[in-house]
Amino acid sequence: MKQLFHRSIAVCMAFVVLMTTMSFTIDMHYCGDTMVDYSFFHNAASCKMEKAVVTLSCDHQEMKKQSCCSDEQLIITGQDDLKDHFSKLSLEQQVFVALFAYSYISQFGVQPLTDVVFVDYPPPFVKRNVQVLHQSFLI
Repeated sequence: MKQLFHRSIAVCMAFVVLMTTMSFTIDMHYCGDTMVDYSFFHNAASCKMEKAVVTLSCDHQEMKKQSCCSDEQLIITGQDDLKDHFSKLSLEQQVFVALFAYSYISQFGVQPLTDVVFVDYPPPFVKRNVQVLHQSFLI
C-alpha cells in the first residue's frame, strides 16, 4: 500500500513538472463577437467570411469594407529554468543546506558496532570477599 502511494505521488509530481514546463499556443478564430473555431496544434479553421471583402465602387480604391472576422493567439509559455543554482544562496544558507544534508545522510548511515572486550573473559579471582568480611550487604 505504501509503495502504491509513493508511486502515485511520484507520477502526480512528474505530471505537474511536465505541465509547468510545457509551452503551447491556442489559435482562435472569431466571426464578429462569437468564437467559431479554436485549435491547439495548428491554425484555427476560418469561417470563409474574410474572403468576401467587397470593394466599394467609388473613386478611392483604398476604401474597402472591413471583414468581421479576426484571429487571436493565446501563447502560454512554460518555465525554462527549473534548477536553482547553489551559488545564488547566501553563505549562511549554503552552510545550513550543507549541514542539514550531512546530518540527514548520517542519520541513515550504518554505525560500526564496538565489540565489548570483557564479555569473553571471566571476572578475576577474589582472594577475600570484602562484603562478607565487613558484613555489609545491600538489601
